[in-house]
Amino acid sequence: MCVCFGNPIKFDSMQDKWIRTRIALMCFLEFAVWGAYLTSMGSYLCNAGEQFAGKIGLFYTMQGVVSIFMPAIIGIIADRYIPAQKTLGLCHALAGLFMLGAGYVGQAQGSLVSFPLMFTLYSLSVAFFMPTIALTNSVAYNALKRNSYDPEVAFPPIRIWGTIGFICMMLAVNFIKVPSASFQDAAHQCAISMQKTYHQFYVSGAVSVLLALYALSMPKCSVARSEGKVSIADALGLKAFSLFRSRQMAVFFIFSMLLGVSLQITNGYANPFISHFAKVPGFEGGWWAENANLLISLSQLSETVCILLIPWAMKKFNIKGVMLIAMFAWVLRFGFFGIGDTGNMLWAMILSCIVYGVAFDFFNVSGSLYVEQTTDPSIRSSAQGLFMLMTNGIGATLGTLVAQAVINVFTEGQSFGSEWLLMDKAGTMGWSGAWLIFAAYALVVAVAFIFAFKNPAKKS
Repeated sequence: MCVCFGNPIKFDSMQDKWIRTRIALMCFLEFAVWGAYLTSMGSYLCNAGEQFAGKIGLFYTMQGVVSIFMPAIIGIIADRYIPAQKTLGLCHALAGLFMLGAGYVGQAQGSLVSFPLMFTLYSLSVAFFMPTIALTNSVAYNALKRNSYDPEVAFPPIRIWGTIGFICMMLAVNFIKVPSASFQDAAHQCAISMQKTYHQFYVSGAVSVLLALYALSMPKCSVARSEGKVSIADALGLKAFSLFRSRQMAVFFIFSMLLGVSLQITNGYANPFISHFAKVPGFEGGWWAENANLLISLSQLSETVCILLIPWAMKKFNIKGVMLIAMFAWVLRFGFFGIGDTGNMLWAMILSCIVYGVAFDFFNVSGSLYVEQTTDPSIRSSAQGLFMLMTNGIGATLGTLVAQAVINVFTEGQSFGSEWLLMDKAGTMGWSGAWLIFAAYALVVAVAFIFAFKNPAKKS
């Protein structure tokens, strides 16, 4: 349906019949944009030159920085000025164009690519992309309600297609090969996986522009221009900070931030870590080392299963129990990477990817449910925004900055012809030491949470 001069006008029945398919396609494209580069960008930055190898964390930090303020600003625009489906299209158009620009800079400048220019274009792209995750949900909920579906029941199975889109794009970037001559120099001309080149930015940008056009075809969302003035505190959700007056909620949000530190570490460094085994004596030429994104995609496959397990887990365990399971899963995620390799210890790498689904989904979903159940309806949306700010904003930002410092202590860039890899630094434990430090951090947070957080009283 759409609204014209206040009167509902029904499109043909085919649109109503296939609305869930259309929403699923929107989710697929949304996360395909992200999957094109999120897990593989670290390997490209290593290959882009020595000036990038020690600054991978800055690129992932920027996602957290923009998540602190951009979703709130774009959310105000979508709520009061421009319908959400048009805002979604506009954001994806800008994000896609800036990402295409980053790809062009990588192509034009090769191994001499300018860090300030590349970082600026990338930062502008993610600044407009990060708000689209929430906007996609808003557009989906609106479309479902207009077609008499209950979003709480209908949306979760649809949302899985977002994860599938992420996985499909990861695998495409992993297996599609491009001439390395266009990436480095003719002297080393050969086929190289797209996960190690700037081409991943082109793919992400192109899909983003495609979604910008597709978003305009989604059912119209309403705006609230005539509901009076809204204070800055209300618009930005700042009233939710009053929840810190409650010790229980303060503890919850603080630990959300501490665990949020872990969120982007493996996104930024799992691919460079796995890829480095291709040049480690005894592991040279290993198939998994050359197909890092394929191995990492097991993490996203695990996510799809764990999403379906959450209702059972919430009934079987209380909220504190589910969150603790997630916290100890992060310990295993990092710990298995610390002892794993692409040879005889490949099983540890695979287990690390499997537990990732528990670590990521159980914490994010159970945390969101806890906020839903314990906050007043008048500030519930703002409280959800605060939860995202503490985890994906402040927590993820601090985590990537600290992770970069730790990685720099244990690894160093080395040139191998047309490739630049992060290898173990002499005199240190190398990559293993870095992962074990991250595991120890997650363990300390989990143990502290046991004593600091109390189970909420059960509601009738």
